[in-house]
Amino acid sequence: MTKKRKPNRLIKEKSPYLKQHAYNPVDWYPWCKEAFEKAKKENKPIFLSIGYSTCHWCHVMEKESFEDEEIAEILNKYFVSIKVDREERPDIDAFYMGVCQAMTGSGGWPLTIIMTPDKEPFFAGTYIPKESFFGRAGLREILLTVKELWKKDREKVLNTAKYLVKALQEAEKEKAEAPLKEEVIHRAFAELHSSYDEHFGGFGNAPKFPVPHNLMFLGRYYFRY
Repeated sequence: MTKKRKPNRLIKEKSPYLKQHAYNPVDWYPWCKEAFEKAKKENKPIFLSIGYSTCHWCHVMEKESFEDEEIAEILNKYFVSIKVDREERPDIDAFYMGVCQAMTGSGGWPLTIIMTPDKEPFFAGTYIPKESFFGRAGLREILLTVKELWKKDREKVLNTAKYLVKALQEAEKEKAEAPLKEEVIHRAFAELHSSYDEHFGGFGNAPKFPVPHNLMFLGRYYFRY
């Protein structure tokens, strides 16, 4: 018989999604001051996972990784782990989804962010399998790589995070100030066209998620040009 684990601090949360993770071996925190203070005090990066209760790939990632003792040991020893319900905190979800889309060109849930104790992200992704396959890094490999970089070249990681945040802020400012040029529209179409998977459908590599605004853009582009 499997020994039942003691619940982590998510058992006290109101969100059904967070409660679903209350018996993970991962030492989860909700989004709270305590988590960020711990990260600063212990000088650890933050592992942020955002999802919602009916998300299929959220459940898959939980089963593969967050219920896994090996992954939990790495997260608990070298990171401060935070779980967020996007339906409870749409503001946090919207901000970091924008970060993920800017850094990777796509988004979806579960949303996976690794950031500094000052909330400056330096890694973004969506569903990540535990193990690497077909040249795609798995969660275990990513966490161990970040752990080593944080230990041996932390200043470079911090500088990269600051640079990314600054670049994202400047991009948002330019987007708000400048009118959209036709060359940008054509370039966006060309990028979507080149990333289309004619064999399996969708855009880019797995995992793929529906991105409604991309489809809306292509529809408007078709009728306009």
